[in-house]
Amino acid sequence: MAPVRVAFSIDSLKLGGAERVLLRWAGWCRDAGWDVVVITRQSPDRDVYPLPPGVRRCLEPSLPAAFERLGWLAFPLRVLQLRSLLRRERCQLAVGVTTLPAVKLLLACYGLPIRCVVSERNYPPAKPPLLPWRWLRRLTYPWADLNLVQTQVTGFWLREHCGVRRQLLLPNPVTWPLPDREPAVDPDHWLVPGVPLLLGVGTKAKQKGFDRLIPVFSALAQETPSLHLAFVGLPQGSYQGVDQQAWLRDKLGQDSDLQQRLLLPGMVGTMAAWYSRATVFVLPSRFEGFPNVLLEAMAAGCACVASDCLTGPAELIEHNVNGVLLPGEASVEDWVIAIRGLLQDRSRCKALGQEATNVRERFSPERLRHDFLEALGPLSHG
Repeated sequence: MAPVRVAFSIDSLKLGGAERVLLRWAGWCRDAGWDVVVITRQSPDRDVYPLPPGVRRCLEPSLPAAFERLGWLAFPLRVLQLRSLLRRERCQLAVGVTTLPAVKLLLACYGLPIRCVVSERNYPPAKPPLLPWRWLRRLTYPWADLNLVQTQVTGFWLREHCGVRRQLLLPNPVTWPLPDREPAVDPDHWLVPGVPLLLGVGTKAKQKGFDRLIPVFSALAQETPSLHLAFVGLPQGSYQGVDQQAWLRDKLGQDSDLQQRLLLPGMVGTMAAWYSRATVFVLPSRFEGFPNVLLEAMAAGCACVASDCLTGPAELIEHNVNGVLLPGEASVEDWVIAIRGLLQDRSRCKALGQEATNVRERFSPERLRHDFLEALGPLSHG
């Protein structure tokens, strides 16, 4: 019997949780003996993550320059280009990840003998796309043979607002131990041994609420002169039109000592070393889908303090059992009290971190791989 031919569609393989999860799914399908191709719109020069061995890569065909300049008005042509590519690949199953690639994939597959699966990666009302995309999502998502959702809250929203009924609750698998990749950035080159460190991780400072931590750090730093704060993963220079590192430094003010204790190493491929070095991991997000960085930090045994935003952290943290969960509207003083308590009680830090490592079992790749393939297997055979 010929192997199942499955395509995964996403805009690019840039740094991000959706990209990592897609590649994990692609690897699972390859391990099952399927013929797997990852389709992106952006070229490989934007890639951060390597393809799993045995997984092929295809680029969506580019449009003539005159049509490229039309922006979103050229979207129907992109749909036709993707449709042609899927037919050439003779795909039996296709998986679209994040809103725009999912919508495009569903339209491209309409009328073709290809079963479609889609996956939102954020809580939809927290990061709404432009109105035309919201209309198209409402139109197309019910066509999907399966919607993969990370949290029950997201699944409920899709049922209520998009008429989605065929769903599978599939949280992200944990990666443990974390592999190292480039760029190799050693925390010991940034920190004196033994000094306490608050660690935040992410590429999007506003979503992750890093600005919320600036006054918290300023207050705690007066009490603990050796305390440092590191935001790892923020790109250097302009990102989506904003220099996030400069924005955070401006919020910290002119105190040269505090500026020296705010560490912004940029992109880091050696995250295991940073999690190991952290005294407290902090995630004051305004919204999340299912936070990979929190999952990783817990798997690494960090004592974690997170915001109970609309979805995500509450799926992982049981308050005062395996971490600290603060209300989404928590004040600066609430954050100061919570973090101060951990900085002053290292035995509690250690106990919370040890309990946090249970996520390695709760979100084990072996368990979630079984659920994923059990759901996709019947679709792949029609």
